[in-house]
Amino acid sequence: MKRVVFITASEVFRDEEYYKPKQALENAGVEVITASTKIGELVGKFGFKATSALLIENVSSNDFDAIVFIGGGGASVFFDNESALSLANDFFKQGKPTAAICIASVTLANAGVLKGKKATVFVDGKESLIKAGALYTGKPLEIDGNIITANGPEIAEDFGKAILKALN
Repeated sequence: MKRVVFITASEVFRDEEYYKPKQALENAGVEVITASTKIGELVGKFGFKATSALLIENVSSNDFDAIVFIGGGGASVFFDNESALSLANDFFKQGKPTAAICIASVTLANAGVLKGKKATVFVDGKESLIKAGALYTGKPLEIDGNIITANGPEIAEDFGKAILKALN
């Protein structure tokens, strides 16, 4: 069974950017584990509740087949988080799907994995991606090698399907 880790803020993550990709993956038999800065209940922008089973610093790329950074205002806690940046690099270097939706693409940019890669982000993160050397496209969904980025909640379902395709 494939295993994917979702890196999710403890609060103000974007609800549909979490549950739509998670549902797409789980419906295909993929196990999704949520990690955050705390263990236990996480609360989305609109009140959706998720459960973190792991602290981000305890996530190992050896235990998962892909990593997904979930967006929303709370995602900024990972922009300069040493564990988040290190994980993005580990998954990317191992050729595993390394994905981010909405503003969470800034974490991938700050990790250095978007340099020379086509990528997208919520409009507020555009300059961060360009500064990091990404080839910003502004498209709703962008796939470049093992990097998958999406620009917001409207594309969350297709984002989940793209991750699933990359796993198979």
